[in-house]
Amino acid sequence: MLKACCNPTVRLFPLVVSTIRQFRPRTSTILQPVLTSRAYHHTPKVQMPATKGAVNGTKRKANGTSDSPSKKAKGEASAFKDSKLEEEYGIVDREYYPPEMTNERCKQYNANQIERPIETLNKAQKESKAERDRVQVKDAVVHWFKNDLRIMDNKALHLASEKSKSKGVPLVCLHIISPQDYKAHVTSAVRVDFALRTLQVLKEDLAELDIPLYVETVEKRKAIPDRILELCEKWGASHLYTNIEYEVDELRREALITRKGLEKGISIDAVPDTCVVAPGELSSGTGNQYAVYSPWFRAWITYLHTHPHQLDLFEPPGKNPPKTRETFKYLFDCPIPEAPENKKLTDEERKRFKSMWPPGEHEARERMNKFIRGRISDYKDKRNLPAANNTAVISVHFSSGTLSARTAIAAARDANSTKKLDGGNTGIACWISEIAWRDFYKHVLVHWPFTWYLPFPFTYPRHTNSSSMNKPFKPEYTNIAWEYDLALFEKWTTGTTGYPFIDAAMRQLNHTGYMHNRARMGVASFLSKDLLIDWRMGERYFMERLIDGDFASNNSGWGFSASTGVDPQPYFRIFNPILQGERFDPEGEYIRKWVPELEGVRGKAIHDPYGRGANPRGYPKMCVDHKDSRNRALERYKEGLGRETA
Repeated sequence: MLKACCNPTVRLFPLVVSTIRQFRPRTSTILQPVLTSRAYHHTPKVQMPATKGAVNGTKRKANGTSDSPSKKAKGEASAFKDSKLEEEYGIVDREYYPPEMTNERCKQYNANQIERPIETLNKAQKESKAERDRVQVKDAVVHWFKNDLRIMDNKALHLASEKSKSKGVPLVCLHIISPQDYKAHVTSAVRVDFALRTLQVLKEDLAELDIPLYVETVEKRKAIPDRILELCEKWGASHLYTNIEYEVDELRREALITRKGLEKGISIDAVPDTCVVAPGELSSGTGNQYAVYSPWFRAWITYLHTHPHQLDLFEPPGKNPPKTRETFKYLFDCPIPEAPENKKLTDEERKRFKSMWPPGEHEARERMNKFIRGRISDYKDKRNLPAANNTAVISVHFSSGTLSARTAIAAARDANSTKKLDGGNTGIACWISEIAWRDFYKHVLVHWPFTWYLPFPFTYPRHTNSSSMNKPFKPEYTNIAWEYDLALFEKWTTGTTGYPFIDAAMRQLNHTGYMHNRARMGVASFLSKDLLIDWRMGERYFMERLIDGDFASNNSGWGFSASTGVDPQPYFRIFNPILQGERFDPEGEYIRKWVPELEGVRGKAIHDPYGRGANPRGYPKMCVDHKDSRNRALERYKEGLGRETA
């Protein structure tokens, strides 16, 4: 079913918030797997599922030993395992993808025995290049916007504009809203709201250049490739440009539409733009993909120093021919559709988030420039202090594509005393190194795609992929026995664990759709190490809430904290939640802002109110003892891995 924004036959900051006395997190699909997720509303009391061995401190492996899925399809048994436990706790949603992949199949990817999705796309683009080059420009050229909602420094948009200008034909822009993609990828309602508001800004900016932006809702995600090609034919376009997205089924979708396009005489160009350095450009001395950030970063820096043109920015599109407004009047007149029913906010939420998160690339660049002109010099020293307000808070713009990482790094470099990206002002160099993590995580995702999930042997669109929720970076880490205590999970999601720094962070997330990076590490470590709850439940909860939710960054961040990702280090990376607060919120400003029950607590008691004699009214006691939890976590990792090293 298609929902067009209109029928052509008839004619799409520093964060400032006040102290919150009430917070209402939405119902999680983890807590209520049979209900539709309605983010930011009150979380109801949850009854534990009647699952043997899965309650209150009883350990159970997240991954069984069977390689046979509950519902076998042809060729599926050797690739997938039984995912009943993951399905029961909302980690795996069989509506959109098959059971979990076996460790053996992951090892085949590691041994380069199975084609990666990026290789599938590269092959489709390479094998079709000669034929695509022969396609003649017809009546229009199309740019397909995805998570690149900007005019400035947009590679595919620039190429589409140049192609249209070369023949004097109009440039037409397109964006597809996919409710099934939102659900499958666990896209938060607040992020959908931000994207829709940004599309309105983008539509107005493009209209000033006489470029139409058409936004359409396509209910069935498997219909997207055919619908896009249908629109190209309708507009008389024989060329479409788009920037590559590196999630698994997006790569396969681009490969599919590349080949299907040629069947209709349409050239599809999918180009790398999301990363400053495209995946595949960097390799170790042995020719392998880096799995550890530090050597990868050194290679990244060297590459950019020897290829400085990689930081050249792409010019915005030029104006369309004068007749474009007449030819495509109905496209200019089309409004931006509303959010799908499963991703709608309440009126109060829309008002709140609109105030907190102004949309569009103008806001993104203004926020970036203000940060670079002011606080960036202190970034290295103060970036880990949630109360200091010393970060740029532009992650939402990176994830939605209203600002490119290339633009940010180039701007920081130009503000420095040297052109060396790792030299000069320490604050600038540190900020650049933090942005580089986004590239690193996408490189990891592309090379080890089972961290996302691969629906082999089926091809898009029979199965679609939600966020990872399946395999850790090192498959052997699936042997760690996690717990599934929903009562403790609810305390974590609602910020009522009795650990003030943890609770402040979760309440910030529930109210604003955002959490400071240091706090993200703390709450992720607490869920996976102190509560020993399956980290994938937390990974999903974040995606359901974050306005800046990005799969690669979110998955890898959780892998870091749960010690299941690259460079895991499970035996010393167990954060003490009290010490985290003392170190990164020494005066308790962040805690008092988000935990009003502790407003009257002074001194170090703010970090351990009951243990230090404060006895605050209305604040819960600690739900677990950290020392006991730490010892339990160490034993659990040793049992699962069969060794005492990572």
